[in-house]
Amino acid sequence: MPKMFPTSIDLPQEVRERMVALLNQQLANLFDLRSQTKQAHWNVKGPQFAALHELFDRLALDLDGYMDAIAERATALGGLAAGTARMAAATSRLEDLPPDVVEGQALLKALVTRYAQVAAGLRAAIAEAEQAGDAGTADLFTEVVRGLDKALWFLEAHIQA
Repeated sequence: MPKMFPTSIDLPQEVRERMVALLNQQLANLFDLRSQTKQAHWNVKGPQFAALHELFDRLALDLDGYMDAIAERATALGGLAAGTARMAAATSRLEDLPPDVVEGQALLKALVTRYAQVAAGLRAAIAEAEQAGDAGTADLFTEVVRGLDKALWFLEAHIQA
């Protein structure tokens, strides 16, 4: 078990340990999603290049904020944030973005799948945090899910007819 630091937050240490592990799993998924979104940003090709290049960059920026909030919650609960690229790669539940996918529509579809997967994982994490009695973590996850749902709207709008 990773080291836990003392805190005056009134959750039992066992709950805080479970929540730190849950937060770190979501952090890994978001870190991976961010890197895949930047991969799409750098490599997108096709007639929608300019619009998608900008969209992917804006979505990656949003993910930075979510990651920061989740990492800070893990440390506020007395844990450590597992925030390196290697840590994320070791625990992310996302399938890697194929390096040869560069066409705009194909990248959009690949990102839709990954954003939906991360959002679904966060919805499950909301339920787990609520069941553990950690309203703060549940609320944070709810905020992130709202942002991911909005990102999905932007991504899907490009592929819907």
